[in-house]
Amino acid sequence: MRLRHRGAGGQQPRQSVHALLLLPIVLIVVITVVDIRSPESIHLGPALVIAPALTPSFAGPRTTAFVGALAVAAQTLIAFVHGGISTSNHIVQLVTLTVLSVMVVIYSVVRERRQAQLAQVRTVAEAAQHVLMWPLPEQIGPLWIASLYMAAEDEAQIGGDLYAVTQYEGGVRVLIGDVRGKGLPAIGEAALLLGAFRESAHKHIPLEVLATTLDQSISRYATELETPEEAGERFATALLVEIPDQDPITRMTSCGHPPPLLLSPGHAVSVPSLHPSPPLGVHGGSDHTLDVFSFEPGDTLLLYTDGVVEARDTRGRFYPLVERVVRWTDDSPEALMHHVRRDLLAHAGGRLGDDAALIALHRTPVERRRHHHGRGAGTEGLRHGSGNRSHTG
Repeated sequence: MRLRHRGAGGQQPRQSVHALLLLPIVLIVVITVVDIRSPESIHLGPALVIAPALTPSFAGPRTTAFVGALAVAAQTLIAFVHGGISTSNHIVQLVTLTVLSVMVVIYSVVRERRQAQLAQVRTVAEAAQHVLMWPLPEQIGPLWIASLYMAAEDEAQIGGDLYAVTQYEGGVRVLIGDVRGKGLPAIGEAALLLGAFRESAHKHIPLEVLATTLDQSISRYATELETPEEAGERFATALLVEIPDQDPITRMTSCGHPPPLLLSPGHAVSVPSLHPSPPLGVHGGSDHTLDVFSFEPGDTLLLYTDGVVEARDTRGRFYPLVERVVRWTDDSPEALMHHVRRDLLAHAGGRLGDDAALIALHRTPVERRRHHHGRGAGTEGLRHGSGNRSHTG
């Protein structure tokens, strides 16, 4: 299950537009009636421009033009009642109201075209996201999966954060990463990293060797494409996770990426103590450490990018992910993503300063085995990490 954070674009429903249209019409009627009943020394006609000025906020150019014409007609009626249309004062008011109404209609036309362009941008961005980051399956091997992606760019649905899941003989491998930068400039490097992962992750190679392969790909990309001004600026953090189908463990290799959270039934959250290497692309020949942790049936592994924990509220406080998710350890991955999305946006005031991505991996109590029962890499000689587990009452 995959959630995407979208902007508040699009047109109002037709019924809502019809209801809102009553506001400028009633305003024109009220101003006209009050002006006609007022002494000739009081001129309320100029206030009629408010009606066409309000209309573009909820309707298109045609409706705006209709309201503008209605306002001009009302001004003409007022002129006939108060001394005739030929008076200099009424002529000036009519000409001014007509010119302003035409300008409002032109603005409405430009605004509608702009909305159409933004809708096309969103469509293209969504298509690019589906091509770059394939939708994750709801279930793969013994795992139930849900993901969440929120781009910081106003009109983009994709940025520098990335994730991918693939099967290998004996288990599942997961990548979550964060390319330096956000928006369109980071897409090329994200595509390279995802492509390298998909090409190599299914092979029966140790996870630390896979990390080295990705590191070399990013380093080669940076060498070929970076300008002198960007020297050393092209890199990506990444967390590689390997979950065997049969063994209740998870293997991890971190390349400068935040550690995941292990959510266990009973409102328990632990933070694995990883031994991270530098980000991908910083030192192409870096050694990568493999850490192994328990991952029992019923547990949920929550992977995330730093855009989540670095989201700030109005007081500059970071989002307390551990404190918040401890309340939702017994929820399904889909419900967990809904809770985090709502809570994170509320904390950040509805707008994130950086791209954010999360993946929830829930190991089912009854493991569903695939047709071929290959085993993953052995755990002999691997370093086992530990984490502090926090409980709530």
